[in-house]
Amino acid sequence: MRPHVDENKFAGPEHLNPSYVAGYDSKAKTDPSPDVQRLRDFGLTAESVVVDMGAGTGTFATAVAPLCKKVIAVDVSPAMIATLEEKISKLGRTNVEVVEAGFLSFEAVPSSIDFVYSRNALHQLPDHLKEIAVRRISKMLKPLGVFHLKDLVYSFPKEEADKYFKAWLDAAPTDPKEGYTREDLETHIKTEFSTYSDELEAMLDQAGFVIREFDHSANKIFSVYTCIKTLSS
Repeated sequence: MRPHVDENKFAGPEHLNPSYVAGYDSKAKTDPSPDVQRLRDFGLTAESVVVDMGAGTGTFATAVAPLCKKVIAVDVSPAMIATLEEKISKLGRTNVEVVEAGFLSFEAVPSSIDFVYSRNALHQLPDHLKEIAVRRISKMLKPLGVFHLKDLVYSFPKEEADKYFKAWLDAAPTDPKEGYTREDLETHIKTEFSTYSDELEAMLDQAGFVIREFDHSANKIFSVYTCIKTLSS
């Protein structure tokens, strides 16, 4: 199922801006090593094929590349793709394939992928498209393949949203160089599509995944899921 959707509309305008992308790594401060280790814990080998959905500037893709056969780094943003390709070239990662596409447009041979990884990208899609995206991820994975998802997922009770949002906003740095500011987070809440954990977990189940491990952050804003595609999916 591939809906006709302009995925750039859901990329977040800042991710399409070359000036913003140029400072993305220093602002995001992402350490990929725990995620690389998680994939190793779930069977990543030198023969594995990994898809990084929403690869951004390639922090994870370039970190996992030395440990597997191939990484397919997928992103909808031309600005992100340009930075990613430059990084791959500088590092000499010959086993990273870059694809300008998104959750709804990337094509892979069914049951051909060992691992799909995604960090802070799926929330850009509204839930009716997120459901399609999760099903497409399931379709590309081999039976017992692994989907490792890290994203902004709300695990607090809906009736307590104001309390948790206030605490999140109050803890934001004031200097953009130190991370995402209150204004950044307010934009996320107002314009992006983070899903509540129970609703996301239902999507994963319906797509044929079993959640093997999960963790909700202390502030109930972020979640990590490691999911296995069932044999019957």
